[in-house]
Parts: sequence; C-alpha cells; structure tokens
Amino acid sequence: MAAAARSFGPEREAEPAKEARVVGSELVDTYTVYIIQVTDGSHEWTVKHRYSDFHDLHEKLVAERKIDKSLLPPKKIIGKNSRSLVEKREKDLEVYLQALLATFPAVAPRVLAHFLHFHFYEINGITAALAEELFEKGEQLLGAGEVFAIRPLQLYAVTEQLQQGKPTCASGDAKTDLGHILDFTCRLKYLKVSGTEGPFGTSNIQEQLLPFDLSIFKSLHQVEISHCDAQRIRGLVASKPTLATMSVRFSATSMKEVLVPEASEFDEWEPAGAALEGTVTAVIPTWQALTALDLSHNSISEIDESVKLIPKIEFLDLSHNGVLVVDNLQHLYNLVHLDLSYNKLSFLEGVHTKLGNIKTLNLAGNLLGSLSGLHKLYSLVNLDLSDNRIEQMEEVRSIGSLPCLEHVALLNNPLSIIPDYRTKVLAQFGERASEVCLDNTVTTEKELDTVEVLKAIQKAKEVKSKLSNPEKKVSEDSRLSAAPCVRPSSSPPTVAPTSASLPQPILSNQGLSPLNPGILGDE
Repeated sequence: MAAAARSFGPEREAEPAKEARVVGSELVDTYTVYIIQVTDGSHEWTVKHRYSDFHDLHEKLVAERKIDKSLLPPKKIIGKNSRSLVEKREKDLEVYLQALLATFPAVAPRVLAHFLHFHFYEINGITAALAEELFEKGEQLLGAGEVFAIRPLQLYAVTEQLQQGKPTCASGDAKTDLGHILDFTCRLKYLKVSGTEGPFGTSNIQEQLLPFDLSIFKSLHQVEISHCDAQRIRGLVASKPTLATMSVRFSATSMKEVLVPEASEFDEWEPAGAALEGTVTAVIPTWQALTALDLSHNSISEIDESVKLIPKIEFLDLSHNGVLVVDNLQHLYNLVHLDLSYNKLSFLEGVHTKLGNIKTLNLAGNLLGSLSGLHKLYSLVNLDLSDNRIEQMEEVRSIGSLPCLEHVALLNNPLSIIPDYRTKVLAQFGERASEVCLDNTVTTEKELDTVEVLKAIQKAKEVKSKLSNPEKKVSEDSRLSAAPCVRPSSSPPTVAPTSASLPQPILSNQGLSPLNPGILGDE
C-alpha cells in the first residue's frame, strides 16, 4: 500500500523508531546477498548487501564510533552459502542492524545512513545529502544560471525538516547544515521539480502525493513541475513578483489549483487592480511577471476565471486536457500564442471575441466539424486544425479570407482524402494561395497553376450565376480574393512560430541534471 504523506501543521506526532529487518536472501554468482527492509514511519524501502558490505560497515563504525567489535556475527569460510548458515546469518544480521539503530536513535552516522540508503529515502539523510551537494556545487550552479532539478521527495524532506524545529546541523558536520539549502534556494532563478509515477525506487513512497512548500524560493524566474499533486503544493504564489515562465504538467485538475490556490478560502474574489463590484471578500495579487504558462497534460475541463490573474500572458499551452469551451480568454489582452490541441472542443462560435490578437492557434486533435467561428481572427498567422472532423471544403472558406494566415494544417480530417485536396484547399485563399504553406509543405508551381484553373472555373460559375439570377447578390463569403494583410506601420512584420508550445530549456549533463534556461523568453 502506498505510503501516506505526513501532513503540514504545527502539531506533530513523535517520530517512530526506525527498524531494519533482514527479510530474505538470494544467491548472486558465488555469494549471498541479504535483503534488508527498512521502515521509517509509514515509509518502507529495501536495500541489498552481501556479508562483506556488513563487514566493511562494521570496521568503520568500530574505528569511528568505538562500537563493540563482537557485535557483528563472524565470517564463515566453509559452507558459507549453505541454507542453514544463511538462515542463521539472516537472524544475526538483523539483530546487528537493530542494535546499531538503537545505539544511534537520533541521527545515524554517515556510513550507516548510506548503508541503509537514508540519503535516498529518510528525511534527515535526504536533507544532509542535498545540503552537502549544494555546499560543494551550489555557487557553481548559481553562477552558470542553469535550471536546478530536484525531486518532490527532497522538497518534502526539506519542508518536514524545517517544521521539526530541530538544529539545522544535527549531525555536527558543517557541510550538511540545512542553511546551505536555504541560501541556495533564496537565490535560485530556474527550478525543475519532477516526480515519478508509482513508487519511488525500492520504496513504497508515492512521490506525486507528497506535500511540499516552495516558499523557500525567493527569486524564481522559471519553474517546471511535473507528476506532483497541485493541491499539495504550497508557497508557489510567493514567486508572483518574479516568475516569468511556469509549467505545471501531469499535476492539476483545474487552473485555479495552480493560479489561485487560496480561492477556496473566499466566497468572492477579484484580481488586484480590477474595478470592484458587489460583495468581494478578497483581492488577490496578480502574477505580474508571468508571460508564459504551460498547463498541458493535466485533467483541466474548463478555462476558469483564474485567468484574470495572469494579464500579461503571451504564451498559453492547455493542450492534452479536457477543455470543452473556449472561455474567459478575453481577459488576456497580450495573448498571441495559444495551444488547445487534444481537448474536447466541438464548436468555435464567437471565438474571435475571446482571441482578438492571437497569432498562433493550435486546435489539432479536437472534435471540430465547423470552422465558422474563425473567420474574424484577422491577426492569425499559424493555424493547426489537423486531427479533427472537418468534412466539407466549404468550411475552409471561413479561414480563406484571413489576411495574415501563412501556415495551415488540415491533415487527418475527412476532407484531406478528397481528390486534389491540396489544390482545392489552396484555391480558397484566392490571390494569397502562393503565400500559404499547407500541412508544412511549400506550395509548388504546378499546384499554383491548378489553383488558377480552379479559380477560373469558379469565376465562370459566378458569372453564369449572375446572368441567370441578375438580382441575386454574391455573398462576401463566396469571393476567392482576399484583402492583403495590413499591419500597423509602427511595428515591423513578424512571423510567429508554427507551434504554440512554450519555450523549453535544454537538458544539461551536470551532476544535478540542471537544464539550460538560455532560451527563456525567446519565441
């Protein structure tokens, strides 16, 4: 059963004594490996060691801590792998480990802690190992300006350690002082927190369910969180004044959990700076520096009112969620790149009133059969509609008159199997057909010639229609020619990237697996 996470709070139960039991053994090549199960409260993990490892541990403890030399069962040369000897040794080694833990109940000596993998799974061991690593490499990492990768279990351990109110250096080794961690986190700018699916390592610890506090980070510009529980994360809002890029994936069930976790405490709230109307019980500060937000691969079903707290957002990724309706985005005046791919959108009526300045829009992998809601997105440059349910070529006319559209993707729609699909789609763009890149493929001269033939045929049909119906006006939507893209004279032409995904840092091979944030904000 998964280990239950200890809860935040001032009232804490006394720490249960740690236990180490030898639960079995296995023969590897010509020697026996003993399987040790370590228990620390609700957390359990297994460690494997051969007898020679026990002997080395004992020699060091005798030298460093003056323990009884006779405590460890003796070596046996003849018949060392016999079943009877192994079973007896299992019992003797368990007694030995229990005696050691009883001798050092508060903080285990470093050599014993490593032997039992405390530096991987136990709170004091984890923080001591992290503190020592940052003592040695912290300044180098900060100076390089790279992303620092840390596990939820490590953050949980630091949070627990701070709440215990114990000395920051319980082991007496200055290198393991908790102060090294706090000094580092105060100055760190780029952070990555990555959990695991299922138990961590050889333990029963479910990292994604552990609570932790991020308020120890005072200067974050970029944070990336994955495989955690957004409801159990505290202190992220403390980074509002500085955070420019945020990614929370495989972690949230709503946008509110991430952007306004304190909303559950108030009946009515409004963002700071908004005109207050009616009964408002709280004014929530905005994410004043945040320009890029990635909430992809979550279980978000709606774009809720919490977007009012991110007024400066330019890049928003909500792909791979369960969003049904495009809503509330009218509050994001600076939004130019939006990814809503692989959601559950089935209609787009009135979407232009929510996305007035959008340049890149990814709607791939939805349930769209009609494009009528896109015909007024006049600033749109890149549009991905692949993997939808668009059947009729007439639907393409809704986007054929968009004056700035340059990249369009329609692959894996029913209409993409129509004969001469490419030329028929390009014909909908009239005189701008040569400027449009369809499905990431540059338009050829042969295709343009075919488009001209299709336009001539269409024009002939229109003339014939006028002659047969002289009083019937041709609607604006049936015209093939499109107006040129008019841009403000004060700003040079720009071409947006073909994907609305957020800028991603580059992995580095340094010891703590940091990432390179050098491309932060380059879009």
